[in-house]
Amino acid sequence: MPDPLFHSMHLEGQPRLAEFRAARERMENGCGQLTLGGDLGWLAEGDSGRGETRALENPLDRSFWVQDGEHLHPLSAGVNSVGRLPDNRVVIRDECVSRRHCAIVVHRDGSCELHDIASKNGTVLNGAKIHGPTKLRPGDKITLCAKLLVFLIRDDKK
Repeated sequence: MPDPLFHSMHLEGQPRLAEFRAARERMENGCGQLTLGGDLGWLAEGDSGRGETRALENPLDRSFWVQDGEHLHPLSAGVNSVGRLPDNRVVIRDECVSRRHCAIVVHRDGSCELHDIASKNGTVLNGAKIHGPTKLRPGDKITLCAKLLVFLIRDDKK
């Protein structure tokens, strides 16, 4: 996976390691290479047939955020990690929140999914614990322990 945040080193020697790796694999399998490479820009195979890539214009006409109280955390195309470690895209300062708690995947087509990454206390969406990739809609409430996040989308099409 292009995102080194999900290498699972933080769980070495812990019983949840296999569960974390299985969750990471499910997330990777649900994403295409263009989605996973979202932070690197949009790539497409060149016409030469030599495996060259070229940047494409970002096809998303939307902006994505997670609101944590008064703070807005912008999300980018690809995998956006959420947890208490300082290198997550969305950092939640709460000891109850796992180091890599969940991920919000923004797909190239503009759809978004929430993935629990084998967190110790689970991820709740609109009051129900998620058990696999779950589609996100504007205004959805994501609960990590006692922390409430709100998923927001701005449509830039006019």
